[in-house]
Amino acid sequence: MDVGRRSEMRLRVLEAITDSALRELDLDKLFDVLLAKVRELLAVDTVTALLTDPGGSHLVARATVGLEEEVFQGVRVSIGMGFAGRVAQLREPVQISKVDESTVVNPLLWKRGLQVLLGVPMIAEDHLVGVLHIGSTTDRLFTKNEVDLLQLVADRLAVGVYAHRSRSEQAAAAVLQASLLPTRLPATEGWDMAARYVPGADSGVGGDWYDVFQLPGGRTGLVIGDVVGSGLPAAIVMGRLRSALRAYALEFEDPAQVLGRLDRKAAHFEHHSMATVGYAVIHTGTGRVDLSLAGHLPPALAVPGEQARFLDAPVDPPIGYRLAETGRHTTSVDLPAGALVALYTDGLVERRDTDLDARLELLRRSVVPSAPELACARIMANLVGDHPATDDIALLTVRHTPPQPPGAAAGGLL
Repeated sequence: MDVGRRSEMRLRVLEAITDSALRELDLDKLFDVLLAKVRELLAVDTVTALLTDPGGSHLVARATVGLEEEVFQGVRVSIGMGFAGRVAQLREPVQISKVDESTVVNPLLWKRGLQVLLGVPMIAEDHLVGVLHIGSTTDRLFTKNEVDLLQLVADRLAVGVYAHRSRSEQAAAAVLQASLLPTRLPATEGWDMAARYVPGADSGVGGDWYDVFQLPGGRTGLVIGDVVGSGLPAAIVMGRLRSALRAYALEFEDPAQVLGRLDRKAAHFEHHSMATVGYAVIHTGTGRVDLSLAGHLPPALAVPGEQARFLDAPVDPPIGYRLAETGRHTTSVDLPAGALVALYTDGLVERRDTDLDARLELLRRSVVPSAPELACARIMANLVGDHPATDDIALLTVRHTPPQPPGAAAGGLL
């Protein structure tokens, strides 16, 4: 290929991938446009894009021109296996001039009659998102210029895929988070509750959650938790832990035993995941609260006529640590009428370059035995104010309401 032809081809590829109209296209249309352009400009028979699956261990056929069966049949290739898997593993261009069962794992490629294949990695923000490969039924050698041009297209597609996945994950995490938070806190005579959830300004929606549910025997379960990490993966783990904890809460009365079972489940099924969880059970008739903490900061308690304080309860290792069930502890405290307890995640008190003890002291002074909604408003005003938190915040306040004086139910008028 002469210099003029190479320059013309490069110019046409650059025009194709920098076309401002591409910004308005959804991902499917972007693939359609650019893959068709590659087939035309490089004079090849097939162009295929395979994307990494959520686990990052396989490539899955996503879009193609000339090998539609790959997408129709959901072709999957293990990273490191075969032609495309080797491109993904090496993260560099690979060209082969022998296409058969000894070089590729997908029989569609040699059944199509392809003689040569060229594949390049799709990488964005240092993340492998897929492989783009082209094939020809005629014996030819792809030039360095053609390799470079295919890589330019792969880079453009990688940016589009990465942005699409980021937006999709953020939206999915937000929907999942919203669906798992209680839509309405249960109404229990003698007990009022309020809550707040605010996604982090830096991390977005993640694995923080609170939960309230009624249990047999006049008991109410309270949960506050924080899965390490952010985004959709943390939200998914959060959803699994939430459901499992509810199930164990029906089976076992002791909060320490519930968290012990949750720890065992997480360590077995949620590999490389960790979470802090506080689980409390209110005995609504007596005002007793049983509490167990798995790596979580202790709740704050405000009793009328006394200074607010943090509950003196042992903090056991987080969920996912695989601590023996007998190694967890439950602490019991009494909540007299008028007392309020506040459960929270660390996003409320942790700030960069700010002393944690000072922030905890600010929280302690902010917790007062008022109506739960007012308590939430006061805590958020004092701890968050007009500076957005970088991490998620979950806050749950529960008050043992004092008996109403005669005539209060009628607005105090007799």
